[in-house]
Amino acid sequence: MRDKPRLTTTSYAILGLLSIRDWSTYELAAQMRRSLRYFWPRVASGIYEEPKKLVEHGFAEAHRTSTGRRPRTVYRITDDGRAGLRRWIDDPRADGRSYESEPLVRFFFGNTATKVALLAAIDQIGARAKADMASWAEVAGPYAEGEAPFPERLHVNAMVMRLAFDISMVEVAWAEWARKEVEHWPDATEAADPSALRTVIAERLAQLRSMNSKTKTC
Repeated sequence: MRDKPRLTTTSYAILGLLSIRDWSTYELAAQMRRSLRYFWPRVASGIYEEPKKLVEHGFAEAHRTSTGRRPRTVYRITDDGRAGLRRWIDDPRADGRSYESEPLVRFFFGNTATKVALLAAIDQIGARAKADMASWAEVAGPYAEGEAPFPERLHVNAMVMRLAFDISMVEVAWAEWARKEVEHWPDATEAADPSALRTVIAERLAQLRSMNSKTKTC
């Protein structure tokens, strides 16, 4: 008898979606693209295997239905699944926050390339952030107008949307500042004014120390 497949954060993200309503695998993948991809990006092909893992653990049930003549499988959370989701949410052992950006990785090593490549990476980061804000605005609009598809989730969705918007706005502001800075560099190997960049780092360190100081005195 083989062991049950290990449940991952993605597994529990799918389980969380099933706690809202029943979904087909296609709908789950679409919902992941619609919302969770901004802070938990995963390949769609992998998402299609997650509901099957939940079924093996007894956390979900699969039901065969049809749309017209097309058969499809719809997944439904079980009572054990709801209990498992609560245990996972209550578990304090989180992996922490991660930030994924291929253009930023390319920028990080851009001193080995050209200034044109650096500027292209910056523009990609800014464009992606603006696109993310536009997508979030499409999702958030109905909530702001009181016409949300899941009004019972307003309180948690609003908090996540606020953070998502703020992160994107920071990325847009960074891209605008970074482009102006890099445009004045002689090339990709050196900055026009290294002392000014050291000042930028020093200012951020001072802000961090101030925040830590306030936290200790509270």
